[in-house]
Amino acid sequence: MSVLKKSSFVVAANRLPVRWDEQEEEWHSSPGGLVSALRPNLQEREGTWVGWTGQPDQELAPFEHDSIEQHPVALSAGDIENYYHGFCNATIWPLYHNAIRTPEYHRHWWRPYETVNRRFAEEIVEAVEPDGTVWIHDYHLQLVPFFIREECPDARIGFFLHIPFPPIELFGYLPWRREVLRGLLGADVVAFQTKQGVDNFTEAAARFLGARPVTDGLEHDGRFVRLQWSPIAVDTGAFERLARSSEVQAHADSIHERMGGRHILLGVDRLDYTKGIASRLKALETFFERYPGTASRCAVLQIAVPTRESVTDYVDMRDDVERLVGRINGRFGRPGYTPITYSYRGLPAEELVACYRAADVMMVTPFCDGMNLVAKEYVASRYDDTGVLVLSEFAGAAAELREALLINPSDLDWLAQSLDHAIGMPQAERSRRMAALRAQVLEYDVFAWSARCIEALDGVAVQHA
Repeated sequence: MSVLKKSSFVVAANRLPVRWDEQEEEWHSSPGGLVSALRPNLQEREGTWVGWTGQPDQELAPFEHDSIEQHPVALSAGDIENYYHGFCNATIWPLYHNAIRTPEYHRHWWRPYETVNRRFAEEIVEAVEPDGTVWIHDYHLQLVPFFIREECPDARIGFFLHIPFPPIELFGYLPWRREVLRGLLGADVVAFQTKQGVDNFTEAAARFLGARPVTDGLEHDGRFVRLQWSPIAVDTGAFERLARSSEVQAHADSIHERMGGRHILLGVDRLDYTKGIASRLKALETFFERYPGTASRCAVLQIAVPTRESVTDYVDMRDDVERLVGRINGRFGRPGYTPITYSYRGLPAEELVACYRAADVMMVTPFCDGMNLVAKEYVASRYDDTGVLVLSEFAGAAAELREALLINPSDLDWLAQSLDHAIGMPQAERSRRMAALRAQVLEYDVFAWSARCIEALDGVAVQHA
């Protein structure tokens, strides 16, 4: 566990913000808003990022990339199977997403989760100065704050949960609920995407650990833990610059041409059961049935981004989605017209933004989502105040993007009616709604988000002085 140097600012997440290019034999920065938002802070503070490389059984010494010290944590194939695929993605992921799928609870998953969390904590303690700042991210590392607190009582520790925190009626089923709560309460600041997350966590900590709710947080074990609602955002400026580029506009024009000049309804989702893709397709079938005059002028573009391809549940879900697409195209297609164009792949940034620019209506309809940045990316790309966002009220983004057409994704009739409304919406209303949405994502971008979270952490210094 040798490191190049001690750091005053350490970020920890399941993955490092870099990927290894086999052909070029060098590290490249990973894409994503979180990396972009934290890079300036890490570079300014000569910070360290602690995480896994993504490869099993890979033992690497710390190295520097993009002026940031990268501190790899080694995971074995067994760790990946039990800690990552098991406890993280078959226990916590479904439980925290309102148990849309039944969570599995296995002690042989819990022990590796605990072990890997302790390993991360040990690496962080090696990397951070005694009174430094540590910012830990997401459900993979919920025990880490407590483990760090044991070794570095003067460190400023923050934790940000990117997915929802469930209501007590669901969280209570977790056999290790006390251990998880104790782990999170090792932090000085625990932040959530929504106020509902704060409220759910407050109730759980009070019920199962006896923590005392106070203004802006909890008192537990003689310490004050601040709770914060900090919805994550996107790099609005980067999306707008890309959207305005001639290359992206030309690509958007070609998409319109391929779709026959029709109104384009767009869905872009990871192929995960939380995203409600199959339910959306059924609502689209209802839309084609009940609103044939409108629907005949529309074409659907559905991008499903591969995820967890080796997991049987996800393979079955992909089969179900593709059968639905085939059924709808068989029912409503005709020579020269395919109602739904379906693509199972990830998209490079330029192609993704071209799809956002081409889409008259963006469909973001998850059953449950911590935030859903696709909704904000679409808004950031509509610099001319065009387009309509149809958004699930169960996405965290719905708390901010109130001028979207908010829907219940389980109500297929409501969703179908909303699509008809979106296509027929007067231009003045479209512009008014989108202008309001854009004002929100412009004012509160990913840099404002990170600044707010880090400001809360920096403020902890007063408590430890």
